[in-house]
Amino acid sequence: MKPFRPAAIAAALLLAGTASAQEPVVAAPSGSVRGTREGDIRAFKGIPYAVPPVGGMRWRPPAPMQPWQGVRDARDFGPACVQSQSKTPVSVYSPAAPLPVSEDCLTLNIWAPADAKKAPVFFWIHGGALSGGSSREPMYDGRKMAEQGVIVVSINYRLGVLGWLAHPALSAESPQKVSGNYGLLDQMAALAWVKHNIAAFGGDPARVTIAGESAGGLSVMFLMESPLARGTFGKAIAQSAYMVAMPELKKQAYGAPSAEAVGTMLAAGVQAPDLAALRGMDAQTLTDSAAKLGFFPFGVVDGLVLPTQMVDAFDQGRQAPVPILTGFNQGEIRSLMVLAPKAPATAEDYEKSIREKYGEFADGFLKLYPAADYKESILATSRDALYGWTTERLARKQAAIGQPAYVYLWDHGYPAMAAAGLHAFHASELPYVFGNLAPLPPKWPVMPESDRPLSDAMLGYWTSFAKTGTPAAKDAPAWPAFGKDRDYLHIADAPRAERGLMPGMYDQYEAVVCRRRAVGVAWNWNAGLAAPKLPPKAPGCD
Repeated sequence: MKPFRPAAIAAALLLAGTASAQEPVVAAPSGSVRGTREGDIRAFKGIPYAVPPVGGMRWRPPAPMQPWQGVRDARDFGPACVQSQSKTPVSVYSPAAPLPVSEDCLTLNIWAPADAKKAPVFFWIHGGALSGGSSREPMYDGRKMAEQGVIVVSINYRLGVLGWLAHPALSAESPQKVSGNYGLLDQMAALAWVKHNIAAFGGDPARVTIAGESAGGLSVMFLMESPLARGTFGKAIAQSAYMVAMPELKKQAYGAPSAEAVGTMLAAGVQAPDLAALRGMDAQTLTDSAAKLGFFPFGVVDGLVLPTQMVDAFDQGRQAPVPILTGFNQGEIRSLMVLAPKAPATAEDYEKSIREKYGEFADGFLKLYPAADYKESILATSRDALYGWTTERLARKQAAIGQPAYVYLWDHGYPAMAAAGLHAFHASELPYVFGNLAPLPPKWPVMPESDRPLSDAMLGYWTSFAKTGTPAAKDAPAWPAFGKDRDYLHIADAPRAERGLMPGMYDQYEAVVCRRRAVGVAWNWNAGLAAPKLPPKAPGCD
């Protein structure tokens, strides 16, 4: 990719002056684009940021785009990356209609104030378990956020088997002898595009905040760990992220087969005798088949893109030294019941199982997650094992390297949400963060317009963090940094600052994970009733 030149700004201004008021044109180093005007915001959609490795080039790092000639139309979103179209139960997240998909999907979208000059950049990575989702979802429309004075960039990245497959043959053909993590490399390519092009849109490449929710929050942590992403962002926002055990490229780890072994089994399962056969398969057929075979996309510890387990990288202080805003939702699991083990018949059965699994930790566990309300305790256990523990761990580890950390607990509900039994469910904060209370997926509880002030506060907190590294909002309480008193923002009917986030929660999971790490047992949603027997005490644990 050619380096950015100041002359590009002059060209952009010249072209913008000749464009119609409703169709602004920007000349960026990668090429000129024509967008649309939405009030005081210029929007550019479906801009390619890398050459998509498709078909015979599948499972290779994204190649830099060569500058194009002429003015490219950037008025419509690009297709989503290929994702499973297998019939699944309709959920609160299901879109009104299937997303258009393609392997040619490495595009990004930009919303920028018309008068932006060296504006901070909010770089959004969508969620979807690394297997679904898209930047074109209406919930992620960046206009209202851009009205706060930031430039919003949202991206697509390869998903599922097309984005995260590791295989011995892929590693063998790689100059670095690694495979997997292609979707993460896409995210890095998009960040590189922003670094070289965003100034033409009025953005400051030195003021980029990476942000994401769920798998997007996971991706934020991947980027914080990876040395290949260093210097491309200066702040991070991780919403409902999960720091679980990761597969390793060439060896079994924490009870899971190597990523290459999984790839070998997958190839056998789809009856592809070699890499050429895999690359020759129809992308949608391959994606659907992999999903039916249980392929679970995830970041791979390969020694290069992701050098080590995330827990180790953050313990050793090797993550990006940047301020962080992070948090989770009180009702995370209410919309993710697949992550919760089946409830036993009685409270007595629950307590008996917990005592068998947690040994000397059982009393502490049952104090946090009591048998008297065991069905709610099951949901809280899975929530904290994934999202609560990760949130506090991120805050603690960033504070330990001298970086400010801001923690929230999303605990907001409204009548339609309560009627659906989904109080503060996974991702329910997103419409408030983006200011888009409608339209939402058909099964999403209809949100009241009376919640607009809360959304305004969320917009203020998130965009001010992108601007200054400190979250603040007009007519809203100050958000204290996480420290020895474990301060956080409790966001229920309104935000309020509190201390002592869920006492005992972090210590419980940190002690369990420490013992599991010591003996090679995985940690993820296998907590509570789904937990293996507590390993014996290990040096440095408890």
